[in-house]
Amino acid sequence: MRRPRTNRAAATAAVVLMLASTSARSSGQGDRVTDRPGTERAKLRAQRPHAFYFTRGIYSGWSRFGRRGGGSWATDWPKSDRTFLTVLQRLTNVDAFPEEHGVLLDDPELRRFPFLYILEVGRMGLTPGEAKGLRLYMLNGGFVMVDDFWGSYEWANFEEQMRAVLPEYPIEEIPLDHEIFRTFYQIDEIIQVPQIGNAMTGRTWEQDGYVPHVRGIFDDKRRLMMVINWNTDLGDAWEWAESPYYPVPYSTYAFKVGVNTVIYAMSH
Repeated sequence: MRRPRTNRAAATAAVVLMLASTSARSSGQGDRVTDRPGTERAKLRAQRPHAFYFTRGIYSGWSRFGRRGGGSWATDWPKSDRTFLTVLQRLTNVDAFPEEHGVLLDDPELRRFPFLYILEVGRMGLTPGEAKGLRLYMLNGGFVMVDDFWGSYEWANFEEQMRAVLPEYPIEEIPLDHEIFRTFYQIDEIIQVPQIGNAMTGRTWEQDGYVPHVRGIFDDKRRLMMVINWNTDLGDAWEWAESPYYPVPYSTYAFKVGVNTVIYAMSH
């Protein structure tokens, strides 16, 4: 029997509160969440193949550090990814690799992993090889989740990058009745998720990004290849879910969006 969505929502909030309380209690006492990366249980789980890898796309951008040195692609890395995986494993039966997992966009190995997370794309500057790699990835069944970029200036840069990747496919607004909003949780509204500094002051927006959007790129058969979370920062909510200073409603919503996206990607 499938768990009712109301119970799932309550379970998600409970897990977020558990993370925060565990963080507050365990300072200097070791890690009490046994599935977390770095623990012996997680190390054992990482030694075998898994059905799901939370793969983060490593790309070129405007950072002087370059893609290998930790550019925009590495924002919130690796804590955000690790925390999300902890929650995913507690809320679902997804057989997930328990560690962070970064892959270059021009690496042929990328096609082995059907889910890809890319963020801070407002500073993305793809090489021809990266653009080709991302294009082939999506056209051959890969699914991309985009997160954490704000305002019209960063949108214009991202849109330009996508014209180099998939010029024949437009970017569209995804309606709330689309399946991605109800694969595991029922999501009835798009909430703007702030980074922790703004969350502590009550402000949710950055630059001129006052309204959050969920947009997408579909192929010829209307398969959703890319979901684009613009004017929001889901990754920061994952990263700081343990902090008593980060509002629980934002992190709870961000985990719901992330779980829905993973389930959708794995089932399509």
